[in-house]
Amino acid sequence: MFTGIVQAVGRIAQCESRGGDMRLRVDVGPLAQRIDATRLAIGESVAINGACLTVVQGTGSLLDFDVSRETLRLTTLHALTAGARVNLEAALRMGDPLGGHLMSGHVDGLARVVSMHPDARSLRVRIAVPGDLACFIATKGSVALDGVSLTVNEVEGVEFGINLIPHTIEATTFDELSPGRELNIEVDRLARYAQRLLLQSPP
Repeated sequence: MFTGIVQAVGRIAQCESRGGDMRLRVDVGPLAQRIDATRLAIGESVAINGACLTVVQGTGSLLDFDVSRETLRLTTLHALTAGARVNLEAALRMGDPLGGHLMSGHVDGLARVVSMHPDARSLRVRIAVPGDLACFIATKGSVALDGVSLTVNEVEGVEFGINLIPHTIEATTFDELSPGRELNIEVDRLARYAQRLLLQSPP
C-alpha cells in the first residue's frame, strides 16, 4: 500500500526490453537518502509514477525493476526513456503517517491533461479520463495521478479539475506538466468496491 505522498523524484537510468516486457533501472538516490535502506531491499515494493514495482536487483542508488506486459499496457512506463524523472514512494509500513489516501499502486489506466491555468500561486489543471473510469471520480473525492494523491475539485462528464499548490509542483514531476501529457491514474478503492457491491446487489 501507498499514500500518494511522493517521497522523492528519481531518474530512469536504463530501459531494457526483455522478450515483450521491460527491465527498468532507476536512480533512487534522493529516496535512499530519506528512508531506511531496508525499505529498498530486494523484494520490497516502490511506486514509480504510481505503479507498484518490486525491487529485483540493486547496487547503491541504482535499483532494477521488472515491468510486466500488463503494466506496460496500462501505464505510461512503456514510454519512459533514460533520463526521465519519476515520482517515487516506498511502500507504506505500520506506523507511517497517512497524509494522502490509501493506494494500491495498481494503475487503472491513463488520464490526459486537457488544460492548465494559474490560480493565485496554485495551478488549476483539467484532466480527462477514459469513459469507464469517469464514474469513479467524485467532487471532493480522492484520485492519484502519477502516484500523487490529489483532491478532485469538480467533475464534468469525463473531465475533472484539480488544484496543484506550489509545494506539490516542486516536490514531484508536475513541474513538467503540459496539455496533452498522459498520466497514470488510480481511482479511489472505495469507489471500486461500492460499484462491485451495487452490481451484485439483488434487484
